[in-house]
Amino acid sequence: MAHFYLIDSLEGVTPGSLVRVEGAEARHASSVSRIRSGETVSVGDGRGTVARGVVNTASASAVSVRIGRIGSTPRPEAEIVLVQALAKGDRDELAVQAATELGVDRIIPWQAERSISRWTGPKAEKGRERWQVIAREAVKQSLRPWLPEVEPLAGRTEIEALAATTTLLVLEPTAELGLADAVRGVTGDLAVVVGPEGGLSERELAALTAAGGRPVRLGPTVLRTSTAGPAAIAALGVLLGRWD
Repeated sequence: MAHFYLIDSLEGVTPGSLVRVEGAEARHASSVSRIRSGETVSVGDGRGTVARGVVNTASASAVSVRIGRIGSTPRPEAEIVLVQALAKGDRDELAVQAATELGVDRIIPWQAERSISRWTGPKAEKGRERWQVIAREAVKQSLRPWLPEVEPLAGRTEIEALAATTTLLVLEPTAELGLADAVRGVTGDLAVVVGPEGGLSERELAALTAAGGRPVRLGPTVLRTSTAGPAAIAALGVLLGRWD
């Protein structure tokens, strides 16, 4: 198993440096993963830098790692953004987890007209924090050097405004345009808009299209809200040359 832990900063760290992993990460490493002295682990800052080294000491309060080598991965020039509608149960959370593992760069939760789940008042920030924790754990599991940011809850107006700076791909099973054709020749950031269980309303689809969004379909089948976004992001990984 490849052990990967996140800390706030790796600034100034060089081969031979001793790095401390503290707090919840240290407790998980020592108590759950049962990391011991002499084992090799990776430590990242979630901003592209990953250091690999050997555990020097391990306890529930801190794990110290003697760094052997450091690597840096630049942020993609063009972002892939997941605009995920709130969904009932844990379907939206499953989408966040899988999308993070598959390479999404930014995540925007949005309150669609047909969303059964509702984030109101303090629940909006708690929901965002919950999604950020899910993304963080998915980064560690998949050994990703970049941690995607989960933005505050958005409404349709904010999603429409996103079309001014980003190519908006609105997933719609009845659309005539396929994903591959929709992104052919496109440069710059891409945002994948996913509706809730009942899909986008006619009013939402019309408004997002009027704002510049492109309704696109993913093959001949209808995917759940938990799988549509991750499926599109995986396909974009190939279409954009991120995956070889």
